[in-house]
Amino acid sequence: MSFSATWHNLLENVEEVPSDTTLLTPLSRKQFRVVDAQEHRVVVEYREDSERVPLERDQFETLVGRVRDANEGFDLDRLPPDAEPYATVLSLHPRFEVDDREGILTESETPTGSPLVDALPDSPDGGREEPDVSVYADALLLVDALERHDPTDLARMDTPALVNLYTLLSDVQRSANGLRTEVGDVLLDRLHHDRPVSGQYGSVQRTSRRTRSLKDEEEVLATLEAAGVDRERVTAPDPEKVAEALEVTELAPSEVFEIEQREYVRKASVDEEEKETRLQGLKDRLAAAREDTEDLQQEIEDLEARIEDLTSFDSGRAFHTRTGGET
Repeated sequence: MSFSATWHNLLENVEEVPSDTTLLTPLSRKQFRVVDAQEHRVVVEYREDSERVPLERDQFETLVGRVRDANEGFDLDRLPPDAEPYATVLSLHPRFEVDDREGILTESETPTGSPLVDALPDSPDGGREEPDVSVYADALLLVDALERHDPTDLARMDTPALVNLYTLLSDVQRSANGLRTEVGDVLLDRLHHDRPVSGQYGSVQRTSRRTRSLKDEEEVLATLEAAGVDRERVTAPDPEKVAEALEVTELAPSEVFEIEQREYVRKASVDEEEKETRLQGLKDRLAAAREDTEDLQQEIEDLEARIEDLTSFDSGRAFHTRTGGET
């Protein structure tokens, strides 16, 4: 594929990224976002200092060339520190992938996603907002249940735990299918039949299926008969009419129907109050975990600052300048 085609494909994918999506540089893990996509550059802005940096097309072309020349993938350590965003943005292209564990950038024949994209946009208060959709709450409860019980050894799980797990799986399936349908309806207007669209976790493509049902029975029979098809060849017993006829006879259903009985489990009820209580507890734990993380991060930064003061080397000139100012 020529670089021109690669570049325009990359621009299209960059333009689809929401403006408030956080991206990460692959090595230093600095946060930034895309603020503009132009014909010859992509402009990004770092979160920490709001510095805007243009990423030029010709530099992307150089990076793509190096990736294609590398047999085992391009080593990200070879990137200058200020060039890390190029790798992240290039990984938005469906055929380029950053392996942040191995520290390489590769090109693939199959669509890939980028692990350097935070798919959840930032909320106004700097944290993450709780989505107002039922699948979020159901999934959170399901994750909690899976963490407390071993789903790989169901036979050893007690009955109440199995009931809880089955109920939550059923709720997640129902609510996920509902949201999936809504997402699909919106996507349908954005897709073309001959053009797959890729995201971080996969790709989708517009497709179609054909279904058919018979027109009016007499019209169908008349049409076929006019074409030389005997009515008897296309006329078959109607299951509903046969069932109605059985009601006025002494025949058993098994004499005219093939009956297969299959037993299964179905959800009979849901304790919404108990789910809500447990869900609130999980939300409180998550909130506390975020606060603990922030406190821990501050403690680490304070400790690093103290270590730097104790171990830093000041030149004699700096020492005399500082003591001279104090006298």
